[in-house]
Amino acid sequence: MCSERICALPSWRNGPSRYDTVLISTDSQLKGMLGLDIACAHLFFLFTYEETKYPCTLISWYDCVSDSPDKDTGMWIISPASGSSAIIHVDAILRCAHLIPVFGQTPISNRSLSLSLTFDNSLDAFCSYYVNKYAHHHTVCIRLLIECT
Repeated sequence: MCSERICALPSWRNGPSRYDTVLISTDSQLKGMLGLDIACAHLFFLFTYEETKYPCTLISWYDCVSDSPDKDTGMWIISPASGSSAIIHVDAILRCAHLIPVFGQTPISNRSLSLSLTFDNSLDAFCSYYVNKYAHHHTVCIRLLIECT
């Protein structure tokens, strides 16, 4: 049994913000990434309605670029969904998601980035990302879930 910490913090360790990306179950009937979506967690909150507590998360969605994984890497490619956000129950979150930028052919040093690339702004600096299925090698069941299509 293992656990993960998902962060949505405006300041992490007295430094810049940290907003983690997560895998969300959107259709349990579909296999692999076809039943999952990627989102960035921006805020965790709890509200009470008629004496029932609801733990929720404010997220912004990512969209899959195609209906299948990339042929070269075997990983799914996603891109930020423009202006698409939602509030979901925390039970829909399966785990953290690790994203790798799709760098393209131009070296980063030659790109006209309006900001210096750091860990806290890397999700804003690229147009698309790979969903890294190898990040948690000890979690074989999740890797198999993503690979099944």
